Amino acid sequence: MSSPQVLRIDSSANPTLKRLRELARESTAYREQGQLWLDGDHLLRAALARGLQPTQVLVTEEAMHQRPEWRELALQAPRVLVVPAKLFESVSGLPSSTQIGATLAWAGRAPVLTDVPSVVLDRLQDAGNVGTILRSAVALGVRQVLALKGCAALGSPKVLRAGMGAHFGLHWVEGLAEADLDALRLPLLATSSHAEHELHRIALPQPCAWVFGHEGQGVSEALLARCQATVRIPQPGGEESLNVAAAAAICLYESLRRQLIS
Repeated sequence: MSSPQVLRIDSSANPTLKRLRELARESTAYREQGQLWLDGDHLLRAALARGLQPTQVLVTEEAMHQRPEWRELALQAPRVLVVPAKLFESVSGLPSSTQIGATLAWAGRAPVLTDVPSVVLDRLQDAGNVGTILRSAVALGVRQVLALKGCAALGSPKVLRAGMGAHFGLHWVEGLAEADLDALRLPLLATSSHAEHELHRIALPQPCAWVFGHEGQGVSEALLARCQATVRIPQPGGEESLNVAAAAAICLYESLRRQLIS
């Protein structure tokens, strides 16, 4: 790789900083700019570990000149923007400044993969839940996450932070209509507290696509009708329902466990 271009910026009115500020603070700006905002060294390292190269890095003077490990990290990008700490804080959407951030090219909506283990998200609203499900998915062998219209934006800074790098190990597609799921050559499975069959007692097809729904409303009736099976997770403690991210982790682990013992 050729030597990166290192630029110093001192003005908050700089056009590049204005675009980065929008990218870091607006949940859907990445769709217009074609760039994801990676806030902090953890996300940047996670992208690099997956062989992805950031398009540019924004870094504070202190991190660039007094933190050798962060300087080395920053110089992995072809373009490095060095700014005073106050300017970085004006860009970052985090309450406490992380001192380093990066942009990563986003190609836009990708095609649905037809036959890989998948998760379908139906109108999930909470960025923390969505990011946590992505983390469980990549850890437990899922290859693809499909988000229907009405879900939290998968590439938003909040979901990226909650995912902690999971995005880079997944094929993810968002903004889908239910009809787009026709492309899947996989059985759909969903959870419901009213389902007749318990998770541990029913055969689980492999591979499959697990469907997880809105935090309050669950999976839509129309989408449930598409599912080959609906299961419930035993809850002898008597709680009415599990958090959707917790339910997802249980179901995805059970699918993996069945594969490991087969």
